[in-house]
Amino acid sequence: MDILLPMHIGAGIVALVASLLAVVSAKGKKLHIRSGRIYFLGMLGIFITAIPMALITGNQFLFITAVFSFYLAFAGIRFARNRSGVPATIDWIAVILMLLSGVAMWLIAGVYFMDDNSNFIIPVVFGTVALSLGYRDYHTHKNQTAKGPQRIVSHLSNMLGGTIAVITAVLVVNVDIQPSWLFWILPTLVITPLIIWWNAKVLK
Repeated sequence: MDILLPMHIGAGIVALVASLLAVVSAKGKKLHIRSGRIYFLGMLGIFITAIPMALITGNQFLFITAVFSFYLAFAGIRFARNRSGVPATIDWIAVILMLLSGVAMWLIAGVYFMDDNSNFIIPVVFGTVALSLGYRDYHTHKNQTAKGPQRIVSHLSNMLGGTIAVITAVLVVNVDIQPSWLFWILPTLVITPLIIWWNAKVLK
């Protein structure tokens, strides 16, 4: 843990800075592409360090959110690179894991609720997002519609979804506020409407 935690934090910082650069840079240009790749590597670092940390501490929620967060970055970069719209086997495996993570979060929410833990709202929100995005990508893969503007929308939604996860982690770790679940869901509530607006603009 003494080694994993600093590595986990460092990867989070890299992912956050790179994601902000990708957002503000001109789309399709070198800075955007390079910052997107660095962001993905940062998210990979978060995932690689979070899994053993979750196993060591027995934190099931950390394990599931690690899968959830990495899927968003993975799917985002896959949609950026795959212009044919034809999903590979790895895409199907990834989206199934995303859907399973959503189901697992709802199960954890049920356990929290039965234990009178007010934080049950956290896995409810994350589980709903995981199932929603997972089903959307499953439908996209099934119909092979990730082409043209729709491919950009899928890329944008997943990459920004991963950014929400990073911002959430930064707020939860560094800001002490009550109720404790507020910063777990606030970035999702604030940024999701912006993603919807941006997607509508791309598809217009």
